[in-house]
Amino acid sequence: MSLLETTTFTEVAAETHVAEKSALDKKAQKIAFENNKLEKRLCRQVGQAIADFNMIEAGDKVMVCLSGGKDSYAMLDILLKLRERAPIDFEIVAVNLDQKQPGFPPEVLPDYLTQLGVPFHIENQDTYSIVTRVIEEGKTMCSLCSRLRRGILYRVASELGCTKIALGHHRDDMLGTFFLNLFYGGRLKGMPPKLVSDTGEHVVIRPLAYVREPDLVRYAEVKQFPIIPCNLCGSQENLKRQEVKRMMLDWERQHPGRLETMFNALTRVVPSHLMDPKLFDFANLKATGSAYADGDIAFDEEPCSTAESKPNVIQFTDSSPSRVADDW
Repeated sequence: MSLLETTTFTEVAAETHVAEKSALDKKAQKIAFENNKLEKRLCRQVGQAIADFNMIEAGDKVMVCLSGGKDSYAMLDILLKLRERAPIDFEIVAVNLDQKQPGFPPEVLPDYLTQLGVPFHIENQDTYSIVTRVIEEGKTMCSLCSRLRRGILYRVASELGCTKIALGHHRDDMLGTFFLNLFYGGRLKGMPPKLVSDTGEHVVIRPLAYVREPDLVRYAEVKQFPIIPCNLCGSQENLKRQEVKRMMLDWERQHPGRLETMFNALTRVVPSHLMDPKLFDFANLKATGSAYADGDIAFDEEPCSTAESKPNVIQFTDSSPSRVADDW
């Protein structure tokens, strides 16, 4: 190879290297931009949910229930970020219930929380043995496991002096619960973003109420949370909840945006156009001669009109963040 050919080859190789590096830099910048946009969206949605339902008040001590799954990790991460700029002061304590499931790594959460500098409490209770002993093999474990876990968390909240209990259920969990009750329980009942506990002693909140599960999956990958898989209920693929989840995923694939529309419907209930006499006094309903907002005119609204044309519909866009949510 001549000197000229060698020089030309070297120049071409250098130019190729520069071009490849430039392409990689642009790709890295795009990924960083998308990741930052995702974090801002999640913070805005959680902030809006907190503001809409007055989930956290000044002086609250919030017990963040940390399971080791993507949802609870994200909830803790976002609440810590929001606390830095929140218009009020509140405390956060992370609590994990170690249910003594086989293979559960007891050091992962303490190490992670210590590194974050977050106050935490690990509650050790062997509910796994109770559930597996009482429930026949192949039967659904969720109900008993949930009751045991709930009772323990309520006790721990009282012992720690917590005023709010934060759970990591997201928008798709709430929709899934609604359909479970509709299909198998015969009730129009969902998973509320805020409620009083069974004992009447605690307020339970769900700060991720407006957050989509796919966003949480991606956020967990970005943040590289040390995920701990659940080997108890999570392994029961025949659960009705799993069936409902598959149904919802199919709907979203075939009709993008359908889940968002259904979730919005949970915020726009019209009791006078359902059939529950405990919610609406049908028995004493009489004509008054005056215009009635919930009368037949309600049927004039085009059911297939876009969400933009309807009032009180929760929508999230990166270009129009909620002013109230930004306070958080």
